[in-house]
Amino acid sequence: MDGTVRSLIDMLDAAQDDDMIKGALKSFAHSCGYDRFAYLQTEGLDVRTFNTYPDPWEGIYLTSHYSRIDPVVTEAKRRHDMFAWTADDWPARGSSDLRRFRDEAVDHGICSGVTIPVEGSFCSTMMLTFASPERRGEIPAALDSRTALQIVMAVHYRLKHIAASTVITPKRMLSPRETLCVRWASKGKSTHETAVLTGINARTVQHYLDSAREKFDAKTIPQLAVMAKERGLL
Repeated sequence: MDGTVRSLIDMLDAAQDDDMIKGALKSFAHSCGYDRFAYLQTEGLDVRTFNTYPDPWEGIYLTSHYSRIDPVVTEAKRRHDMFAWTADDWPARGSSDLRRFRDEAVDHGICSGVTIPVEGSFCSTMMLTFASPERRGEIPAALDSRTALQIVMAVHYRLKHIAASTVITPKRMLSPRETLCVRWASKGKSTHETAVLTGINARTVQHYLDSAREKFDAKTIPQLAVMAKERGLL
């Protein structure tokens, strides 16, 4: 394993908060010739991001729902393999939204980069991008498919671990099966649909949901789903 990658993995493992994770990724990005990084996780239309992009660009990106037309996100969901890209590759013609996205990205210094996508659980996609204000379209020598995947998973689980250690917990923690059933319920699945997806008897699924509601003092399943998400348990 390349020394810079080894150092990054070690720094991520030792990170105690978000700032330490950002510092580790920024250092690695600079060592590879990139200025910024962005970790993005999508589940349907839901988007979570952790990045060092300019604050104005992050605000524009989220409020404009650009993840729905972002060519990098589209490509990441399609191929699930590391790839390099430049804004020059994005269509200069077509919808005005796509043209505006490209122009605003370039104005904020997002001109090229390399993206590492990973297919996650519950139909989610995780991706880590290293970006540059310069036009460049090559994958850094320090990255290969195996180490790239390792980096993304290290970032994902470290962020998840830190979030779980700082959230307010319910009266009792949810069991793995309660969490599984609540996760599908939060995606709008009925008790019967969750039973089919998980292989758990429908009555048992309802039992797990009722038990989880009691732990959160939630009156309804939608309220339970919202509370569980707020506490970082989903």
